[in-house]
Amino acid sequence: MSLERYFYRYGKATFTLFLLNVGVYTVEAVLSRNPFFISNRVLAFLGQWNYAVTHGAWWQLFTAMFVHVNIIHIGFNMYFLLVLGSQLERILGPKRLALTYVLSGLTGNLLTLAVVAPNVISAGASGALFGIAGALITINGVIGRNLQGAIINAFVLFLLNSILPGVNAYAHLGGLLMGMLIGYYYGQKIRRKLSLAYGYW
Repeated sequence: MSLERYFYRYGKATFTLFLLNVGVYTVEAVLSRNPFFISNRVLAFLGQWNYAVTHGAWWQLFTAMFVHVNIIHIGFNMYFLLVLGSQLERILGPKRLALTYVLSGLTGNLLTLAVVAPNVISAGASGALFGIAGALITINGVIGRNLQGAIINAFVLFLLNSILPGVNAYAHLGGLLMGMLIGYYYGQKIRRKLSLAYGYW
């Protein structure tokens, strides 16, 4: 399957984000001299080290959402990016999918900065992915007039995926909340369009 067909299958923004994550992981692996586990030295530079962020490395708030700590970490996250990202991109389009990824990832990283100890290093696309999942759940809840159920489903998803040791639950929560706000906004717009087009709701 050619590269163009992957862009068509998963969406331009989704597959571009996938390639960015894989590209960054490749750089991490080369710098770590290990394709399976990334060194703490590399993670402290490319991930989010709260101490470094508060001392001027503000760019880590952005780079950390493309950084992963080992091959299993990126494998799981990229699977969910392709599955969930392609769904949201079909609904909102590539620009809004990319915006949801970045805003959700940034919100999760800012919450991490605010509440996690300075010596902690965190990394991963999970906050951005929770934002995409939150947007999908909330859009469906708004359109189906079951926002309460959507909120419950979103937080059950958060709890089930944030209780494991070593997981940055704050990044998950921040990303989820931002994604739900985005989903609510666009869900309302979609519902209004459906109402005008079909004369219901």
